[in-house]
Amino acid sequence: MELFTKHLSEAQSLLSQVLSDQAFMQSAQRAGEAMVASLRSGGKILSCGNGGSMCDAMHFAEELTGRYRNDRRPIAAMALSDVSHMSCVANDYGYDYVFARGVQAFGKHGDVLLAISTSGNSKNILLAAEAAREQGLTVVALTGKDGGKLASIAHAEVRVPWMGYADRIQEIHIKVIHAWMDLIEEQLDLK
Repeated sequence: MELFTKHLSEAQSLLSQVLSDQAFMQSAQRAGEAMVASLRSGGKILSCGNGGSMCDAMHFAEELTGRYRNDRRPIAAMALSDVSHMSCVANDYGYDYVFARGVQAFGKHGDVLLAISTSGNSKNILLAAEAAREQGLTVVALTGKDGGKLASIAHAEVRVPWMGYADRIQEIHIKVIHAWMDLIEEQLDLK
């Protein structure tokens, strides 16, 4: 039972820390508003991440195209997670380019790229963010630790201030993602 208490206590402590951090809360709000603005103007949201962050990117997109809380029209969102695309690009160009090629293929000026990296240093996420900026997308980053290199590329960064294992960072990421989905449903008239 001591292990469970330790895990849950760490999670509770980090959640309390970000809840009282006005800069964190404001950056999360600004990033959500950027997504809403893009969707209102006919844009879409692309998302990407590695491992657990890929699962979060996929969860974000499927809840928007499907349904989060309200029965409404689908929202234009897509995780860059197609296995055939990823294996093709990884084979022909290298794994560093699996997301950048997706951004180049599907992204357009006014869209948003949600780039998720707990370290902020994943090469394939950095290249995707750079490709997004080159094509006029707004880059929203979910990071952790010190934000890594992604912090300086993103237009809006939401950084979880945790230097330990990535699981604590991902726990806050999914809470922010759920709040963004709620904000998007609340702000858009999607009956």
